[in-house]
Amino acid sequence: MAFEIQNKEQYTLIKVNSEKLDTNNAPDLKSELVVLNNNGVNNMVLDLSKCKYCDSSGLRAVLVGNRLCEDSIGAFILSGLQPDVETLIKISMLHTVLLITNTAEEAEELLKKKKNL
Repeated sequence: MAFEIQNKEQYTLIKVNSEKLDTNNAPDLKSELVVLNNNGVNNMVLDLSKCKYCDSSGLRAVLVGNRLCEDSIGAFILSGLQPDVETLIKISMLHTVLLITNTAEEAEELLKKKKNL
C-alpha cells in the first residue's frame, strides 16, 4: 500500500510508503486527504521520510492537504523531508507557507503546543 494512515489522539498521521510521490500515486493521496477531512480530521501530519522524489502532482496533493486543514481551522504538517524533496519545496517557495518538521514526533509536539495556546 502506498500510504499508511494512523489515527492519533490529536491528529492523523499519513505515511507515504513509496519512494516517489508523483502522477502515479498523488491523486490517491489527494483523495485520501479529502476523505479524512470530510470525516472531521483537521490536523494532519504527512510523513515523507521514505519519499525521495516528488513532482508537481505530488506538490499539488500537499497543497490540497494544507488548504483543507487551514479551511477547517486545523494544521497540516510535513515531516521527514528527504534532500531532493526539501530542495523542491524550497525552490517552489512552499517552505514559506507550509509547516515543516524533521520528524513526525516533532510534528506531534508542535500540535500539542498549538492546542495549549
